[in-house]
Amino acid sequence: MSPSWFVENAGQAEFWTEERCFITELMNTPASPDTSLAVARVEAGVTTQLHRLEGICERYVVRKGEGIVEIDGVRQALAIGDQAVIPAGAAQRITNTGAGDLEFYCLCTPRFRPETYVNLET
Repeated sequence: MSPSWFVENAGQAEFWTEERCFITELMNTPASPDTSLAVARVEAGVTTQLHRLEGICERYVVRKGEGIVEIDGVRQALAIGDQAVIPAGAAQRITNTGAGDLEFYCLCTPRFRPETYVNLET
C-alpha cells in the first residue's frame, strides 16, 4: 500500500478545451486541494476564450513562444520566463502572437475545478 502523500502518475494526456487551447493537467487531485498545475498550449494566431475563475488565483509562467495576456482589460506582452498573476474573478484571455505554439504553466490556488470556470463570451 502506498503512503497517503503519494499520487501515482495517471498518464495525463493533452486534451482540447472549449477555451480554444490544449491542456495537460500535471497535478489536479483532491489529495492536494490547495494547488493544481497544468500546461496550456495555444496555437499560433489563436486567442483563448474570455473567462474568469471564481475563487481561484491563477499564475501563468511562459515556457515556449510569445503572446499578449489580457487581465481585466489590461494587456501585457509575455515571452519565455515571463509570469502573470491573475487574481480570482478577473476576466482573462491570452493571444498567441508568435509563429509557433505558445505554452505556459498554469498554477492555480486553490486547485482548478471545472465548476469555477465562467465563460464571459456568452
